[in-house]
Amino acid sequence: MLQFNENNEVVREEQHRAILAGLQTGGDITYSMEELSGLAEAAGIEAAGFLVQRKARPDAALYLGKGKIDEIIEMCANMEADMVIFNDELSGVQIRNLEEKLDLVIIDRTVLILDIFANRAISREGKLQVELAQLQYRMPRLRGMGKSLSRAGSGIGTRGPGEKKLETDRRHIAGRMDEIKRELEEVRHSRSTQRAKRQKSGLPVVALVGYTNSGKSAIMNKLLETGEKTDKSVFEEDMLFATLDTSQRNIRLDTKHEFILIDTVGFVSKLPHSLIKAFKATLEEVAYADLLLHVVDASYKDHDFHIDVTNKVLEEIGAADKEKIYVYNKMDLVETADEILPEDTNTFFVSAKTGYNMDVLVEAVKNKIFSDFIVARLLIPYDRGDISAYLHEKCRIIKVEHRADGTFFEVELPPADFGRLESYREK
Repeated sequence: MLQFNENNEVVREEQHRAILAGLQTGGDITYSMEELSGLAEAAGIEAAGFLVQRKARPDAALYLGKGKIDEIIEMCANMEADMVIFNDELSGVQIRNLEEKLDLVIIDRTVLILDIFANRAISREGKLQVELAQLQYRMPRLRGMGKSLSRAGSGIGTRGPGEKKLETDRRHIAGRMDEIKRELEEVRHSRSTQRAKRQKSGLPVVALVGYTNSGKSAIMNKLLETGEKTDKSVFEEDMLFATLDTSQRNIRLDTKHEFILIDTVGFVSKLPHSLIKAFKATLEEVAYADLLLHVVDASYKDHDFHIDVTNKVLEEIGAADKEKIYVYNKMDLVETADEILPEDTNTFFVSAKTGYNMDVLVEAVKNKIFSDFIVARLLIPYDRGDISAYLHEKCRIIKVEHRADGTFFEVELPPADFGRLESYREK
């Protein structure tokens, strides 16, 4: 695991048993360590044991104190662990020193998250974004990096006359990063074109955001059931980062109101900045949405922490001020809503698993995104049957009459459609 070949791709090995180590410099880190265990499980690593040290600041050379390092050596021997995962981002020097001291595979929280992303990304864009984040992580650590980050630098064309391997690696990585950025810019341009077409269609956009494993994909699938599009369902699983690539689906409500629903990558505490930066193009979709559904795992007792982490990421991508609805999911695992928060007009308690209150959520979404729809009285000439067909298919018809000079419609329209059809308003 976490070895890199000449193409900077992760080369996977057998399953590891790991000791999870953390440093408590302030408040309690129990949750953070539990989450690290979940991340390890998501990466296929068995957590053999935990070690936490209270310390004012990390040791510059070893992250933990020498006494705790000796404890880890003993724990690894007793528990047959071959890896140590640290709960913070390590410097290249720390990684090298720890490997020399422990003679084990050493990785940090950032590399663990990057590895999960590398394994789960499916689309070309997702794979490029993850690779860019991996290279951004490795570049400043080249001088001090140890075995866990090393790459075989041999081969024709990888080393110039008298050139040091470090300089070769730095040049290779910088070149690959530039190449990825160019490819991502092409994808971004394509996304902008698609977004322009979407805006031209006048369909509102709703984006699902929230902490990883809060149930965003399950919410999307339940909303697809509302529109009877179960064949368009997305993958969902009870694990951290079950889905990474952004999913986009059209949701047609029974009132002929239609909107675009976007499912985004889940957030997590200490999400590497390189990942946020790499996924910024994807997350831009959130900034362009008309409404955010902030999905919260109601069954987790410290869900306020999840909300804070998500809101911080939204602020970083420029979406903090977007109109949002809080959706407390997994209510089937909660005894009473009183355990959470008092309900208000922007808070809904649902269960995507059982369908509890999903109809109420759908109504709330409809009221939010279609509130600016206009009821218009239009007279469509008979030679513009295409417009009449569009109104019948896409819009909520209140009244229709066939008159001598055309078809009269009293119809509810989105502002964009009203602007295009204003010339047909009944005189």
